[in-house]
Amino acid sequence: MSVTLILQNILNGLSIGSVYAIFALGYTLIFSILGIINFAHAAIFTLGAYFTYFLMGGSTGFNGVLANAQLPIALPFWLAILVSGVLAGLVGVAIERLAFRPLRRQGADPLLTVVSSLGVAFVIVNLIQYLVGAENYTFPAGLYGSLPAAINLGTAANPIPIRTVQIVIFLVSVVILTVLTYLINGTKYGKAMRAVAEDPTTSSLLGIDPDRFIVLTFFVSSFLAGVAGTLVGSSVSIAGPYFGISFGLKGLAVIVLGGLGSIPGAVIGGLAIGVVEAFVPGEYSAYKDAVSFGILFLTLLIRPQGLLGRKVIQKV
Repeated sequence: MSVTLILQNILNGLSIGSVYAIFALGYTLIFSILGIINFAHAAIFTLGAYFTYFLMGGSTGFNGVLANAQLPIALPFWLAILVSGVLAGLVGVAIERLAFRPLRRQGADPLLTVVSSLGVAFVIVNLIQYLVGAENYTFPAGLYGSLPAAINLGTAANPIPIRTVQIVIFLVSVVILTVLTYLINGTKYGKAMRAVAEDPTTSSLLGIDPDRFIVLTFFVSSFLAGVAGTLVGSSVSIAGPYFGISFGLKGLAVIVLGGLGSIPGAVIGGLAIGVVEAFVPGEYSAYKDAVSFGILFLTLLIRPQGLLGRKVIQKV
């Protein structure tokens, strides 16, 4: 394998890995607060891609209740992705109010909350299919304006062509990760969120409203899912209402590999899986998931708590 191909694979891997990271961070934020996995996260990922597609002036297909429908506006990509992220965040808030909070206030078993989130995911996916059908949707050409389809990051003698969409995905992901890191580590919201994650009862005694910060966490988590869905959809198209399912499973692999509840672990795990997948030869591309989950399995045999996870000490 040539040096050029190695560099190209690394760049491609960092691009898709950064999307894995921001998607998995949504899982991590909810888990760090409530100690559960929100299975509706993958459905919000899908919803975010659809939101952006329609906000950019895309029309529905021939199937579904809203066949051949189109919004009267056509926003530029950069504005559409922000608006779709906010809409996805609001959907996340609604899910928290309807599927999580009632069970939490009744002191229900966490497993019931997981099942509830899984039910919400199926409702969202089937609602999408009912409204706009199950066909593929492709983002319009010229998504990034006058930018070329590919950019050469090498030299004329040793070119390293990278698709523009992959560079955009990586740069957007870096910006989001930077803002999120500042939000969690450098703001009052982040400190309060970490306090609620550590001990909700004590934090409430100190004047922090746990329910308020749980809602904010759901908004941020769902915003990340919506943006991640848009980034993936702009690269490979929206492959029907269920296209977020495989990314949902990959997101679970990322947070387990990085360590449950660890934000740096989610970033490292996402980038690691992305780079590993990029080095799978093209003729074996159908086995990328097997390679990723195989590495996850081997890692957990050696370090069950994940790369940056902490050992849980059980008191007796």
